[in-house]
Amino acid sequence: MTLPHRPILETRILRWPDEAACTATAQALAAQPALRNAFIELHGPLGAGKTTFVRHLLRALGVQGRIKSPTYAVLEPYELADGPPVAHFDFYRFEDAAEWDDAGFRDVFAQPGLKLAEWPEKVAAALPAPDLRMELAPLDDDQRAVTLHAHTPCGLALLHAL
Repeated sequence: MTLPHRPILETRILRWPDEAACTATAQALAAQPALRNAFIELHGPLGAGKTTFVRHLLRALGVQGRIKSPTYAVLEPYELADGPPVAHFDFYRFEDAAEWDDAGFRDVFAQPGLKLAEWPEKVAAALPAPDLRMELAPLDDDQRAVTLHAHTPCGLALLHAL
């Protein structure tokens, strides 16, 4: 599927040698006030670490208890003690972008809060431009190459925090 053209303000490439580096990136992002109302797309093949990164990010934001992958539910909402809610989406099982409207996700994106979307290419035409696009690529062992693209001033602020 071809992604809509979205201007890129800046790109940064990181290398995570291990899961601790993933955790450190998540913690650095979680410390940024701009994250609370950001939209982050997560791209990469199965097993790239998209859900692992989201778990580390949610833990850094203070989410307690089990953090589930939304692969079957499509959306897992989380409440933060000191901020707007978080919506974690996984569009892997979407077959038709019309499912987006049928599920009422347009309303979720219209509300304040952090939105995290795995497999956003399945509904690319329906999604707003992300603030930050993360592309995770597995390398040898547990290493990951992470390419971050800032598409908005909010995304640029998040990128500069890393």
